[in-house]
Amino acid sequence: MTMQFSLAHLSILGCAPPELAYIAARAGYDFISPRLIMMGVPEEHNHNYNLATNREMLRQTKAALASTGIKVRDIELARIHDAIDVKSFVPVMDVAADLGARHLISSVWTADRSLALERFDELCDLAVPFGLTVDLEFVTWSSLINLAQTVEFLHKVGRRNAGVLIDVLHFHRSRVSPEELEGVPREWFHCVHLCDAPTEIPKTETGLIHAGRAERLYIGEGGIDIAAIVRRIPLIPYTLEVPHVERSKEVGYAEHALRCLESAKRYLSMNSLAETKGMFECESSNTAFPR
Repeated sequence: MTMQFSLAHLSILGCAPPELAYIAARAGYDFISPRLIMMGVPEEHNHNYNLATNREMLRQTKAALASTGIKVRDIELARIHDAIDVKSFVPVMDVAADLGARHLISSVWTADRSLALERFDELCDLAVPFGLTVDLEFVTWSSLINLAQTVEFLHKVGRRNAGVLIDVLHFHRSRVSPEELEGVPREWFHCVHLCDAPTEIPKTETGLIHAGRAERLYIGEGGIDIAAIVRRIPLIPYTLEVPHVERSKEVGYAEHALRCLESAKRYLSMNSLAETKGMFECESSNTAFPR
């Protein structure tokens, strides 16, 4: 299986989904991973890419995908929090399926674990008719902050279309050991986010958030042992989530997206991962669920 790459929307969030597709195609990506469910954070100011309500942008996105051959791999972000009615995500899931997406990214932002399990369970059921997996990401400043908590949560959910998303930044900053990945069911791996960052972990939540949303490094430029993580994950497309506000301003979105891809290919080649990944290939990562 040839390595494939997806451009995460957060890397160039100032671009609407049609432009995201054009930039990804010119740079040489295989997929895009658009943010169609906005979070209401400062970085999203003046950005609303909900294609379920913006039909003209949806039309333009379809045209961009058709003309470039780029595919949509996953969408984000279906957050589970105290006030959410997960049925509100159904219109966007419908659009995601229409665009060919296979995965929906989710995360947990409530301390009420029973509520989180109930809502996530419902979200998985709602995703089945659209052929989507629901992939749970642990985030350093969320309510699930490490791999062990996430694995325990997913075992309790027990849904066939549930999975885990590994973001190497949060993996490193939650102080997870790469060996912990060896205990995760292979069929849970559908999505992985690659980037880099300094070895030193910010000591405050503010520092963690800033680095995560606005100052990630190109792959191989920082101190994360990405190779040790990737070697323990089945061969699936790599999503490059490398937001860096200042660099994007300096070189432009298209050049930044290109540098993200070039750094990933260079790092993976230098670490001989292209030759060693075949033994971990995971057919279940392409599993489609009945619609």
